[in-house]
Amino acid sequence: MIDVTEKKETFRFAIARGTVEMSPATVNLIKANRIPKGDVLSTARTSAILGVKKTSELIPFCHPIRITGVEISFSFIESTITIEAKVSAVDRTGVEMEALTAVTIAALTIYDMCKQVDKKIVISDIHLIKKIGGKSMN
Repeated sequence: MIDVTEKKETFRFAIARGTVEMSPATVNLIKANRIPKGDVLSTARTSAILGVKKTSELIPFCHPIRITGVEISFSFIESTITIEAKVSAVDRTGVEMEALTAVTIAALTIYDMCKQVDKKIVISDIHLIKKIGGKSMN
């Protein structure tokens, strides 16, 4: 791990996004809360938050970070669910890995809960949208 002892604690913020594509029928089942395994979006949101909190345990060189906020949102465009994660902290290193992990875990949860009714689900385009804090203040 990189030594961050000398870095200043500053506000850190990241937004990540990804998509899950499926059949329109599956999207309709999710919206109607008729997926056999239960409420897909609530479960995906909870798993995303857990993913944020466990990122340093999943990715070997990530530092544990004191998370101050997590927001997970879902939007639908035809047969695609877009997942967005906003993560904030006041710490010595950024939260982009936590935001990316949140999106990934949410997507995997959607996949797991819907695979019984749709065999052609595709997870794609997981990427960082924005990062604020530290040296790279963009």
